Amino acid sequence: GLFSRNCKKYSKIKGAISMGFEKSVVFACGQEEYAVPVDQVVSIEKLERVTPIPHLPNYLLGFTRVRGELIPVIDFGRILYNQPSYGEQVRIIILNTDIVNYGLVVTDAREILDFDASVLKQVGLVNYAKTAYFTAVANLEDRMITCVDPKILVNSLEGIREIIEYLHKMLANEENVNA
Repeated sequence: GLFSRNCKKYSKIKGAISMGFEKSVVFACGQEEYAVPVDQVVSIEKLERVTPIPHLPNYLLGFTRVRGELIPVIDFGRILYNQPSYGEQVRIIILNTDIVNYGLVVTDAREILDFDASVLKQVGLVNYAKTAYFTAVANLEDRMITCVDPKILVNSLEGIREIIEYLHKMLANEENVNA
């Protein structure tokens, strides 16, 4: 019946969480700590040359090149608190998703942690559309780390389609220039 179907769905989700986040890159944004799965992290870079683009959403700092690839740079601080991320330790975490590769600007990239599946709890707010990208919370002895799904995050942003279209235009222009 319906109930057993839901149970199956739940256990599948739970499995996916623990699998994805067992090895995570932990970072700070504001006062809080977050994690993304290591296997979606391409690299962690210093915030250097970002080309700003007018008329695109304010969470987009612009575009940058990482190892020759042009990627949009998105400020997690602006998404969460409407405050830009700043400070000596600011980093861009380059994330690989099948929607778009992008850079997530964070206050500080801290460490790689192995989470035991037992410390991961599914977030009750999964149905809350605004933060659907918070998929789990890791409760460690003295800290709580929120797990962020990079694909759901980028997919949930208002205006992300325009950004991706703009990116494709820029890439097409480059091909014409180089042709």
